[in-house]
Amino acid sequence: MNTAENKSTPGGFVTTRWSLIVSGADSENGDREIREALAELCRIYWRPIFFFIARRGYSPQDAEDLTQDFFVHILRGNWLQRADPARGRFRSLLLKSLQNFLNDAVDRSNSRKRGGGISFISWDAWIAEAPSQLSLASEAGTSWPAGRLFDAAWAATMVRRALRRLCEECETKGRRRFFEVLSPWLSAEREDLSYSTLAAKLRIPESTTKKLMYRMRQRYRVLLREEVCQTLADPAEVDDELRHLCCTLAASSAQESIDKRGNFHHS
Repeated sequence: MNTAENKSTPGGFVTTRWSLIVSGADSENGDREIREALAELCRIYWRPIFFFIARRGYSPQDAEDLTQDFFVHILRGNWLQRADPARGRFRSLLLKSLQNFLNDAVDRSNSRKRGGGISFISWDAWIAEAPSQLSLASEAGTSWPAGRLFDAAWAATMVRRALRRLCEECETKGRRRFFEVLSPWLSAEREDLSYSTLAAKLRIPESTTKKLMYRMRQRYRVLLREEVCQTLADPAEVDDELRHLCCTLAASSAQESIDKRGNFHHS
């Protein structure tokens, strides 16, 4: 699944996708591993970019076209050579590049077809894969600032990728049912969490359910940390980035709760 797996050197440095890209960005063409790492990072940020563009007032179709064109710009242009990791994390650099890109979008659309005829990802597969994200776009897209929507989509993508990996691990061990029942409760303690109810669903003792929940939460946090780390040049920044992710998710959940009592959210 990962195109650039963590690699530890004798000095303890961990190679992430972004650090791999940064280290090879000065090469003339970039080798295959670097390009694959960049492509994977682009896939991670596909939804945040799409939501940001749509929030800037573009129709869904134009947002799809511009998202496609932006990633062609990143993957095929000289963005690697101009990206300065000292200016921020990949997430911040990408957002700044997107803002600059949109400033010139009108001129580019007049000079050539958006996307250059290159297909980066299947939109049909994208839509089928993430109905919850699309729901967020349709509801929050008219009220949240574009930058906030970008961060919310990024945080949701990180969580989704970690949960998908956890699901795959559970399925390999024959514990898919455990994942399905317990996964909604992994992120944080909730007042409505009932171990007795979960135990009844799983048909196992309550004490065993608590142990499974603890272990699954620990593994989920490890996987989430790994996913976030892959977007950083310096793994030492992962704690700050995780704090930002948690704050973003908390703020998004609080806003959704408020919005559902308002007038612009409709089921």
